[in-house]
Amino acid sequence: MGRVLCIDYGKSRIGLALSDPLQIIASPLKTIESRNTEKAILTIQDIVIKNDVELIAIGLPIALSGNSTAQTEEVKNFINLLKNEISAPVEEVDERLSSVEAIKILHEKGVRTGHNKGEIDKTAAAIILQTYLDTKNYSSSLQ
Repeated sequence: MGRVLCIDYGKSRIGLALSDPLQIIASPLKTIESRNTEKAILTIQDIVIKNDVELIAIGLPIALSGNSTAQTEEVKNFINLLKNEISAPVEEVDERLSSVEAIKILHEKGVRTGHNKGEIDKTAAAIILQTYLDTKNYSSSLQ
């Protein structure tokens, strides 16, 4: 069983998280710059290869109302670029309120988030990934 890589795409930074090989636990991995899309995709491609990633989960920002936003469309464009360059399958995951939850968790740990946006992004990616893994594992247990 390979790992799952999660991407929390933003205009400035991309938060990344990685599952363990059994796809049970999500851990924050790193943050990369998103301004240079080609470089970001090459970095992601390298992570996929080096970590035996079998699937990429990417957070899809949807408004609380359930509607698409301008950011939703930007992420969908990034997903299309990713699918053209990386052979691993890509699944979209609802990421509503993941950044809010990440800030709360970091504050509880005593981490200042004002100048530490990268910490928020990779923690949000881990939250999105853990939600994905929990849902996937729960669905599997029902079958």
